[in-house]
Amino acid sequence: MKLQFTKMHGAGNDFIVIDAINQQVDFTPAQWQSLADRRFGIGADQILVVEKARLPGCDFRYRIYNNDGGEVEQCGNGARAFVKFVSEKGLSGKSSISVETMAGVITPRLELDGSITVDMGAPVLEPALVPFDASGLDGVAEGDDTLWPLDLALPGPAAQVLVSVVSMGNPHAVQVVDDVDGLDLESSGPLIEHHRRFPRRVNAGYMQIVDRQHVKLRVYERGAGETLACGTGACAAAVAGIRRGLLDSPVRISARGGELSIAWQGEGQPVLMTGPAVTVFEGTIEL
Repeated sequence: MKLQFTKMHGAGNDFIVIDAINQQVDFTPAQWQSLADRRFGIGADQILVVEKARLPGCDFRYRIYNNDGGEVEQCGNGARAFVKFVSEKGLSGKSSISVETMAGVITPRLELDGSITVDMGAPVLEPALVPFDASGLDGVAEGDDTLWPLDLALPGPAAQVLVSVVSMGNPHAVQVVDDVDGLDLESSGPLIEHHRRFPRRVNAGYMQIVDRQHVKLRVYERGAGETLACGTGACAAAVAGIRRGLLDSPVRISARGGELSIAWQGEGQPVLMTGPAVTVFEGTIEL
């Protein structure tokens, strides 16, 4: 079969976007992985699938597959690409849409300046719901947050790290570091991603605070490895920093692929993420 696709990115986090409303799409994890392969396929961090909504009041259903072929709950940068895609393809004439995801309903909105804002909903802060197994651990209180120790199989000071645990529809472990550019994420990232305390694995975030409204961030994503930007990771980092008393909203997040703005007014309130979405090219691939 021939599959039509669009290649997009949000601050360097790149996607294959597929219209599954006007063409049949039913692939195995191995086939998703093959499409995302950068040498033998199209290449992407994630594959985004646009489907008809199942929930009343929603405009679309949004499904996300990481480049390892596994389906995941949420992708913030992808949400911005999603609303730009459905607008450019004439699938919706609305500037703001309601989108069903595995993690709940989100509302991406096209702004007049070309940027896109996504209401990502309220963060989940209860460790057991992230999910994170805190049994037997002594957390360290900081501001309104609790930092949790993770033992890693690494030498020296890196043998244990303190993390904030936050869910933005997907789980995140955020730590504050002195120099984000000097880190070896390939060593510590997989150890945190697969840590036994996270039953569904976790996205590992590394945040360097520049000032109270600006951070530098790198994220080792669950099932994808390090990406040039991570939307939900940016949201989780801002939430963690604000709860710890280190940051003030809105927070400018500098990732390796671009910048995002995150606004959050406190517990129980939604996280608003604003940033770019870019269409790179369109194509057809024979499967």
